[in-house]
Amino acid sequence: MVTCLDDEIGRVVAAIDKKGLRDNTLIIFHSDNGGTRNAMFAGQMADLSKTKLPCDNGPYRDGKGALFEGGCRVAACANWPGHIKAQTVDGMIHAVDLYPTLAALAGASTAKCKPLDGVNVWGTIAEGKASPRHEVIYNVEPFRGGVRQGDWKLIWRTLIPTSVDLYNLAEDPYEQKNVAGLHPDKVAAMQERLNALGRESAKPLALIYVGSVGLAHGKPLMASEGGKGTPLAEHDGPAITDEGVGDNDIHH
Repeated sequence: MVTCLDDEIGRVVAAIDKKGLRDNTLIIFHSDNGGTRNAMFAGQMADLSKTKLPCDNGPYRDGKGALFEGGCRVAACANWPGHIKAQTVDGMIHAVDLYPTLAALAGASTAKCKPLDGVNVWGTIAEGKASPRHEVIYNVEPFRGGVRQGDWKLIWRTLIPTSVDLYNLAEDPYEQKNVAGLHPDKVAAMQERLNALGRESAKPLALIYVGSVGLAHGKPLMASEGGKGTPLAEHDGPAITDEGVGDNDIHH
């Protein structure tokens, strides 16, 4: 897949060069998530229990489907001759920042748009200035949520038994030391932020479907413990909330 992308993007760039448009073209390339480390997120309807997934997210923890940095922090590149300084940028940027950034570059107004989550980060991309973004919302779901504010990152799993992780990414970028127990006020404030976002959010479509369609006949889709139906997963397989967490969780 990577080879195919390299070849086809090369054809696009060559066509832009041929048309004499390269100096007036901004090219941005980024991934949508980290590599898959959990077979549940591999997208294959097959038994992968004995398959070693080849993805490597470097020192970052876990991968696609998880709220750890290995699943959320991705590489990106931007190129525009004469407009972007050659450099490495480590400022906080979210994918939703691309829309207001590109709109501003094109001279388009966003005044009549619905409220935007993104901010204009062109100064960060082009000149390496400090990012205007100070918060990243990873997920707001009924069973888990994640938020980063500055260097602090919270992962909250709300299903019983609930657990919460708190990391200082400046000191612990690979999320090895859960310090939730040392900063209860920070945990409470960030949990309230996720709760506030949850109150603003639309109801998850999956839950609406299960409630209105899946349970319309009065019987649950999932077999009971003593039922004879075929389970959707092995009894010792990963749960949808399983992110490879261990004994260092702080349970609330």
